[in-house]
Amino acid sequence: MTKLTLTSLLLLLPLIFIVLTSAPPTIASEAATKGYSKSIPRFLGKFAYPNRGKPFQYETRYFEQRLDHFSIADLPKFRQRYLISTRHWTGPDRMGPIFLYCGNEGDIEWFAANTGFVWDIAPRFGAMVLFPEHRYYGESMPYGSRDKAYANAASLSYLTAEQALADFAVLVTNLKRNLSAEGCPVVLFGGSYGGMLAAWMRLKYPHIAIGALASSAPILQFEDIVPPETFYDIVSNNFKRESISCFDTIKKSWDVLISEGQKNDGLKQLTKAFRLCRDLKRTEDLSDWLDSAYSFLAMVNYPYPSDFLMPLPGHPIKEVCRKMDSCPEGTSVLERIFEGVSVYYNYTGKVECFQLDDDPHGMDGWNWQACTEMVMPMASSRESSMFPTYDYNYSSFQEECWKDFSVKPRPTWITTEFGGHDFKTTLKVFGSNIIFSNGLLDPWSGGSVLQNISETVVALVTEEGAHHIDLRSSTAEDPDWLVEQRAFEVKLIKGWIEDYHQKRNSVFSI
Repeated sequence: MTKLTLTSLLLLLPLIFIVLTSAPPTIASEAATKGYSKSIPRFLGKFAYPNRGKPFQYETRYFEQRLDHFSIADLPKFRQRYLISTRHWTGPDRMGPIFLYCGNEGDIEWFAANTGFVWDIAPRFGAMVLFPEHRYYGESMPYGSRDKAYANAASLSYLTAEQALADFAVLVTNLKRNLSAEGCPVVLFGGSYGGMLAAWMRLKYPHIAIGALASSAPILQFEDIVPPETFYDIVSNNFKRESISCFDTIKKSWDVLISEGQKNDGLKQLTKAFRLCRDLKRTEDLSDWLDSAYSFLAMVNYPYPSDFLMPLPGHPIKEVCRKMDSCPEGTSVLERIFEGVSVYYNYTGKVECFQLDDDPHGMDGWNWQACTEMVMPMASSRESSMFPTYDYNYSSFQEECWKDFSVKPRPTWITTEFGGHDFKTTLKVFGSNIIFSNGLLDPWSGGSVLQNISETVVALVTEEGAHHIDLRSSTAEDPDWLVEQRAFEVKLIKGWIEDYHQKRNSVFSI
């Protein structure tokens, strides 16, 4: 397809916008069978690099929330943390908008620091900025502490997407009432799981929010809506497009890793080779650690240096493959792997040894969510994937969830609650004012909406984009396509707000 610039699209198609310079990566429809147990890919990553400093100005406040919004049971309430900035807000008299970011599965300050787009555009809209934290993450812990909140299946049972959306709805409604700002329109923002929440909240609470920007939101990554191989095929394609030899090295490494681990002192040698802080107990732990690095590298394959998950150079996968491919002749497969993966885990060169189980942002709650309602089938194909071949095995997944949490997954609940099957009809009939933005380098893009649904439910798709890159702060290094994408998002949001005011004025003038 011929690449279209933003200007030409605005002339040809004022309300629908797609940037797509090539077909999506090939997706295998069927995976070969091989006994292989996989951990569930995370949206963000338990190895995420801690944010330093407070780049934006806001107040930290707390709001008393119900533990269960859908029951009259007298349960203990909890304090939900939220970040708020009224620095540029024009106030209720001028019906200044409220920009609400739907908090993800982690510390809300981290998301606030990495969602510069919202802060960048707030002044031009005269908007309040609101970042509510997702329950059971960060400081928003029911029962008064993380230990009590995560004690068992009963205490974790209120960690659901539905309860989180209700938290956001109750918070912003209460806030507007207290500020006499009932007439101020709310625009939702979210990236990754937060993007899913933003889209779902717009559908579930259209009377509370006038529109949503859902960036990198895989709302279709459930049941059989998309092939389960999609995620790992896209990750693999990211590496293959940089270097076939790099792709092949990674593909070979899994068997080499298993073979090495089976030797008498194999685990000890692997501990030494990969500079682990503690003795390796199972090769699977090291495999998961490597798997995580490759998946996260694909997610944050930004064209400029970033420290969203880890301090990384621009085009980090290119650098990983360069490291692997430039090793001297005779370098072993696992030595090449270590050189490459060190770009992700130790680009600064300051890490002395590696922990395989760090969780600096407290996102272990995602394992619970993945085992209950956020059930996303994953598989790895024989030909297209550089990962070990395996089929999605729901029975094994169910057993693992029972072992970890004594809970049985609800694999069809999300599509029952929010939809997914026949999503085009559903969004066209019931949806409006939603932007689904995706970059095709992002492995989660395969589970998102990549086609325009209507004049007001649009897909912004960029060939070189990675995980919610459009929500990051603008920089001098931003490529033209990213500048154009953000400009179009601003245009659409402006249109939503203007339309809201026009309709509201028409109602009150009757």
